[in-house]
Amino acid sequence: MSLSILNNIPSLAAQNQLSITNSSLQKTLIQLSSGQRINSGADDAAGLSIADGLNANIAALTQSARNATDGVGKLQVADGALSQVTTLLNRAVTLATESANGTLNGDGGSQRTALQTEFASIKAEIDRIGQNTTFNGTAVFAAGTSNDPNVLMGATTGKALTDTMTTGDSLKITAGGNSFTYSYTSGDTVQSLLNQVNASNLGVTASLSSGQLKLVDQKGRGDIAIDSSSTATEFGGFTNAAGTGSNVFSVYLGDGTSSGASHIDVTLSAFSSSNLNGTSLTSDSLSTAAGAKAALTDINAAISSVAALRGSIGAGINRLQAATNVINNQTQNLTTAEDGVRSADVGQSVANLTKYNILTSTGISALAQANQMQQSVLKLLQ
Repeated sequence: MSLSILNNIPSLAAQNQLSITNSSLQKTLIQLSSGQRINSGADDAAGLSIADGLNANIAALTQSARNATDGVGKLQVADGALSQVTTLLNRAVTLATESANGTLNGDGGSQRTALQTEFASIKAEIDRIGQNTTFNGTAVFAAGTSNDPNVLMGATTGKALTDTMTTGDSLKITAGGNSFTYSYTSGDTVQSLLNQVNASNLGVTASLSSGQLKLVDQKGRGDIAIDSSSTATEFGGFTNAAGTGSNVFSVYLGDGTSSGASHIDVTLSAFSSSNLNGTSLTSDSLSTAAGAKAALTDINAAISSVAALRGSIGAGINRLQAATNVINNQTQNLTTAEDGVRSADVGQSVANLTKYNILTSTGISALAQANQMQQSVLKLLQ
């Protein structure tokens, strides 16, 4: 090898290698301090994309579990309120049975009047419970007396449709296992589509809202699905809207994907003493023995109705708790997957740290030796 003083090639090589070693050492130190193998897109672009996607799903599922817990809390409040209604109705049974007894003084007498006064107080308290029971500042039992409410189901979101329909194009709508296919013919109007959907056996209400076709399932059977290769931009595309109703609240259990949020709709029908799931105590009176006997029949029917409502609420609680268990399992599995992609292998990182520390020391020594090589050239000039 020739001797040269113009360029110190060994020194340059040692510097380059030392720079590479220092970069690897810094990366290893960052991994150990953060606990993450991927700290930037440069570390693993594909892995970062996968890990961030999993992390987004985990965040959505975690919130879904909280949603379900809140839903259970609301249903438990409702069940507790109905439990008090049952207690009041049981007391009403006692009063009606006593009033029906022939040993009391005559109809309209002071004894039956006292029983009627307490019975009226019971009905007033049932009304108060139905109107004033709240959860998180909102009424648990909606205003109104409908005992057969529409359960409005939210449908798939994130499915924007923007093409223009031409003759021969079709639109397929599926709800609750039933499907309807609309074939576009030149000259068809938006209203003709609405009329055909509403006249179909889907049980879906179609309307035009803010320039978009809005589909709402009125029977609560599940999500509405739209399958179409094209739509009409004349009314801005098709959308599915989550419904709202006075007797319905939805618990959303989405996983963060764009295919649509999964949710559970629970009906909490409004009630009062005039409508306990179809049974009315309004006209009942304990002022007479005959009236007490008639009231006893209505009160027993009301107890059965409330029991049915509590059974429905109990089923909703069980469903939400089951959904929570599934969500927690999904969260655990996704967290494991995300951890496998993102987390650093501490053992491997420590081994790398030791290796790069040694390489740094040897690199510095090699650089010093390379820099001294040119000093030997001066001896030739002596």
